[in-house]
Amino acid sequence: MTNRIDDAVKMFEEGFICSQAVLAAFSEKYGLDEKLALKIANGFGGGIARNQEVCGAVSGAIMLIGLKYGKTKSDDSASHEHTYELVNDLITKFTEKNGSINCFELLKCKLPQAKQKGLFSSLCSNYVRDAAEIVDGLLK
Repeated sequence: MTNRIDDAVKMFEEGFICSQAVLAAFSEKYGLDEKLALKIANGFGGGIARNQEVCGAVSGAIMLIGLKYGKTKSDDSASHEHTYELVNDLITKFTEKNGSINCFELLKCKLPQAKQKGLFSSLCSNYVRDAAEIVDGLLK
């Protein structure tokens, strides 16, 4: 049995960005081809295209929640509300653990400096693990 949390961290450490690693590690379990998941999540790394807004690992986890629970009919308010409830749970838990979901606040510096300081391999790897662990618990 594969451990999708470890898979997410491994994918990140192998060079995929945070959002890709989280979404793709779980995607096939929820009916989305891994390659398509990698493409979909590509623009969310670095806090959405390196803008250091919402952490890419969190964005990947949010996409997973939508993949499993998101509404597919315009009048399905129950699925819509359940998805929002789980996303808010994810945000609360990630913030409690890390202080923020904002990439800049998490890294405490701009991306070029974060790369020079080696924060991707230390901090970001942990954020990928945290987001993957939290979403794994929420999806069960």
